[in-house]
Amino acid sequence: MRTLEYDIVVVGAGPAGSMTARNAAKGGARVLLIEKRQEIGASLRCAEGVSNAGLEKVGIKPDKRWVSTDVSGAKIVSPGGKVLKIDEKNAGNEVGMVLERHLFDKAVAADAARAGAEIMLKTSAVDVIKEDGIVKGVKAISYGEPITIKAGCVVAADGYESQVARWAGIDTALKTSDITTCFQYRLTNIKHEREFCEFVIGSAAPGGYIWVFPKGDDTANVGIGVLLSKLKKPGEVKMYLDKWIKSDPRFSCGQPLEAIAGAVSVSPPLEKTIADGLVIVGDAARVIDPITGGGIINGLLTGKHAGNVLAKCYQSKDYSEESLQEYEDLWREDLEDKLYRNWMAKEKFLTLSDKTLDSVMETIAEVGVEKVTVYNLLVAIKDRHPELVKEFEDLL
Repeated sequence: MRTLEYDIVVVGAGPAGSMTARNAAKGGARVLLIEKRQEIGASLRCAEGVSNAGLEKVGIKPDKRWVSTDVSGAKIVSPGGKVLKIDEKNAGNEVGMVLERHLFDKAVAADAARAGAEIMLKTSAVDVIKEDGIVKGVKAISYGEPITIKAGCVVAADGYESQVARWAGIDTALKTSDITTCFQYRLTNIKHEREFCEFVIGSAAPGGYIWVFPKGDDTANVGIGVLLSKLKKPGEVKMYLDKWIKSDPRFSCGQPLEAIAGAVSVSPPLEKTIADGLVIVGDAARVIDPITGGGIINGLLTGKHAGNVLAKCYQSKDYSEESLQEYEDLWREDLEDKLYRNWMAKEKFLTLSDKTLDSVMETIAEVGVEKVTVYNLLVAIKDRHPELVKEFEDLL
């Protein structure tokens, strides 16, 4: 069996993995980035929305080659049809531009390559290598050939289903109420406001929402997320979306160019994202926003911090959990409070009826909110409808 040796091996060439590889390689480490698919950015389950501010925070400048559509803001639509419009600056990490995600992922991976990282496609990790309880690399299948990749540190960037983290001994179990099943069309021949993303809440998408992300004048990503715990039979999530599309004259004549299905976690982050010789980033670390289901910016942030810390670890040749603790501290300082608050809010919003959601939307529209966060929304409705906020007091 062929054996390769690197300082760091990153499993998964999504945004988080590629960002980690880029920053670690910039620090001088020999980095190998492996991707199970034959093409980086292929077969993605993503609405493709990001914010300008989020990209700026991770040091990525928008490039017209991978930006499909710039948007001015978002519309949130209540079950009764009440519309709340929010400008791009205040709408969160998923609003600002809609990506050509397959090109964006390639661009981030290309940056990693320019920084010195090596990339292997069609290479799937099948287990971790442990010596005296310390992660020392991965076993993989590359183009059908079994190989061993030894490394000072393994980075699990293999998505919310992360097998690498589980093989390393990290508890990655999820409740069905923390998994959202998704289905999305790319629809053309539709009529929509290309300047706005749209989110439809309520029983049309139990425990989730319907989204519209513009991809041009008459084309958009139109999808749905429904909590797995709310589904009773296979294919039901598609049925919910088809029903909504048929009911809306803007989309009922639309024709599909693409259909994708999958799932994302809407859980709290992992309790632990490091171990001796192991770092977990992006969706694998469960940093997907539990309210929006968006994870691109959060994944990039974890990758940025992981790569920078790993560059330091490379200099000292120390990949112990103690040395990696800085990564854990940095990403939690950036994201943890918001992720936990949004997860708790998700749990409580599940109990609200369509009628109550309409009341909440009406109140928010009346009061106004400068920046849309769970905290600000709850503060906005507290005075006028304290009965609606009673269940959310622990989030204020």
